[in-house]
Amino acid sequence: MSPWANAQEKGVAPVLKNETIAEEELMPVTAEVRLEEEKTAEQARLFLYTPYTKLSAPPGETINYSIDIVNDTQELKNPDISVKGIPSGWEWELKSGNYIINQMAVMPNDKKSFNLQVTIPHRVNRGSYRFVVSAGEEAELPLTITVTSQGTFKTEFNTTQPNMQGTSTSNFNFNATLNNKTAETQLYALMATAPRGWNVLFRVAGKQATSAQVEPNATENISIEITPPGNVEAGTYSIPVQATTGTTSDELELEVVVTGSYDLELTTPRGLLSSDITAGDTKRIDLVIRNTGSAELKDIKLSSSKPAEWEVSFEPVSIELLAAGETENVQAVVRASRKAIPGDYALNMSANTPETNESISFRMTVKTPMLWGWIGVGIILLVTAVILYLFRKFGRR
Repeated sequence: MSPWANAQEKGVAPVLKNETIAEEELMPVTAEVRLEEEKTAEQARLFLYTPYTKLSAPPGETINYSIDIVNDTQELKNPDISVKGIPSGWEWELKSGNYIINQMAVMPNDKKSFNLQVTIPHRVNRGSYRFVVSAGEEAELPLTITVTSQGTFKTEFNTTQPNMQGTSTSNFNFNATLNNKTAETQLYALMATAPRGWNVLFRVAGKQATSAQVEPNATENISIEITPPGNVEAGTYSIPVQATTGTTSDELELEVVVTGSYDLELTTPRGLLSSDITAGDTKRIDLVIRNTGSAELKDIKLSSSKPAEWEVSFEPVSIELLAAGETENVQAVVRASRKAIPGDYALNMSANTPETNESISFRMTVKTPMLWGWIGVGIILLVTAVILYLFRKFGRR
C-alpha cells in the first residue's frame, strides 16, 4: 500500500518527503541564530579599565588613576561613579576635566575617561589597602595600594647647605624647607639659639617673620639670615634653629665658619706723619703696625717709595706673625740725598700681606746744613766789615 493510501486509511494527512526535509533543515538554523544572539548579548556589557591596578607608594603620596568606562552595549549608559572600601582618613576625588563627577554618560559602543586622585595620609600603617571603583551595579574595578613604609605625624625642617664660611663682615644666608607631614594646618614659631651678639632673621615669602603657617602635607620655604658681631673671633659656630608648635616640631643645626677679617693699620706712635731732615743726614722714624682685623696676619713685609738718591730701610724688614688686636713697633731708617735742596719731600711707606695692605705718605722737610749757615753768617760779617772800613777810609775826604 502506498503512503498516501495508508494515510487516508488512518485519517492522517500525508507528509511529503520534500516537505519533511525542509522543516528538519529549518529547525537547527533557527536555534543557532538564537544562540548567537544570546551569546552576543552576554558579551555586550559595561566595564571599567585602568592599566595599573596595584601600585606602591610612601605615606603622604598622591596617586592619580586614569580610568576608562567602556560601553559595549547598544544602549546609552549613565551609571553612578563611586569609590567603595577606601580606608578612613584617606582623601580621594573623582574628576573629569576640571569638574568633580558623580555620574558619567557613555554612548553605545563608546568609552569615556575620568580621573581618580587618592592621597595617602602621613599617619598610616605599612601594608596593602584595597578598594573598588564602581559604575552603578554593572561594573567594578578593584584597586590596591601598597604603602611601602610606616607613616608618621611629624615636621621636617631641612636645608641642602647647613654649613657656610666667610669673614666677620659677611652675612650668611641659608635656604631651608619646612615640611608639614601632618593632617592639620600648623602655625610654626621660628626661633634660633645664637651666641651673644649674633643676629638671626627669618624670612617667609620674602618678608621678615617670626612664624610660618603651613597647610597639611605642604612645604614652606624659609630664608635664614645670620649676621655675626664685628669683633667675632675666627672659629666654627653652631646655631640651632627650631620650627615648633604645640604638637610637633623639628630642629635644624646650622654651622658658620668665621675665617676672620684681614685689616691692618700703619702709623706712628703719636699719629704724626711728618718730620725734618738735613740733606745727606740719616734719621730714624718710629712706626707702629697694628692688626685691626679678627684673624692673624702672617709674613708682613715693609716697603717704600722714595725720592731719587734717597735711601729707606726698615728694622725689622718683615714681621712673621701678628695676632688679631696686637701691635708691632718698627723703625724706618731714612737717609736724605746730599744733593737735596731745602723743601718738602714725600715718602710712601707700605705694610703688605697676601690678604691686605696699608700705606702712608710721610712728609720729610729738608733743611740747610748748619755748616753752610755759619759760612753764610761769616760772609755777611766779612762784607759788613769791608763796607765799614771803606766808609771810614774814604768818608773823611
